[in-house]
Amino acid sequence: MAPYIARRAVALLPILLWVSAAAFLIIHLIPGDPATVYLGEHATPDAVRRVQHEFGLDRPLPVQYGIYLWNVVHGNFGDSLDTHRPVIDEFIPRFPATIELMLGSMTVALAVGVPIGIVSAALPNSVFDRVGMLLALAGVSLPVFWLGLMLVYIFSVYLHVLPTAGQLSVDFSIVPITRIDVLDGLLTGNWPAALDALRHVVLPSITLGSIPMAIIARMTRATMLDALHQDYVRTAYAKGLTGRAVVLAHGLRNALLPVVTVVGLQVGFLLGGATLTETIFSWPGVGRYMYDSITFRDYPVVLAGILLFSLVFVLVNLAVDVLYAYLDPRIRYA
Repeated sequence: MAPYIARRAVALLPILLWVSAAAFLIIHLIPGDPATVYLGEHATPDAVRRVQHEFGLDRPLPVQYGIYLWNVVHGNFGDSLDTHRPVIDEFIPRFPATIELMLGSMTVALAVGVPIGIVSAALPNSVFDRVGMLLALAGVSLPVFWLGLMLVYIFSVYLHVLPTAGQLSVDFSIVPITRIDVLDGLLTGNWPAALDALRHVVLPSITLGSIPMAIIARMTRATMLDALHQDYVRTAYAKGLTGRAVVLAHGLRNALLPVVTVVGLQVGFLLGGATLTETIFSWPGVGRYMYDSITFRDYPVVLAGILLFSLVFVLVNLAVDVLYAYLDPRIRYA
């Protein structure tokens, strides 16, 4: 297994290189000068040139990219044009909040999507199947910003059962260990704060997890329908196994590979959608920080955010490849 993981990890390195080059080029082709944005519209030409020289923006693009790549390899992502602090120091306290939102969203997507897909495949064309697929269609069709606002209006403004924004109420404080508030509250035994953090993450998780839930539900149904019509399933029924045992033990495991692929791909969607969701719910994560940085044209922050999202995405795909090899040993020996 170790050589297989090593081969897959090495194959991912060129992807990160191409992503960094494409992101660097596209960002620098966007109209506008970060030095002018940094100084304001009334800045003098001399001041603009001075800032451009200070941040190396007056050099040719290949030279800028080469310097940037060399610094990244050595762990230096540059300084923010806004705060003048190292970019990595800006991301470290915000990234756990985005991870918390991703975990919550994927939990919602799996907890709802997989059971809907399984039952829909076990009872095709039934009322549950039609309702489940209608729910999946709604989940993939509703815009995230509209769904988030509607959830806030219903559960926060109208019913007053869930908070509207933020990660934790001002009445609570949690000793940071992992900086994931729900987990830190549980680890420190601060149950009221953990419950409050859990209440804050519900609405953003449902909003961000709606589209992955719909896709996972439809994929699970399709692969389960295919698996349940195989000869080994008929043999299992002939041996006298119960319907639940056949569906879960024989059908589900053989239908997992495409579902695992979809789950891995949806991580990229969660990272991209986190920007909008965190902005709606004032969630103090990387996505909201990226939105503010794009508005300010803070190039070092935007580039670091793209690389960070890409790194998480390729690592998740590596984990999916390893899980593939575990679920189907034939892949490992191919």
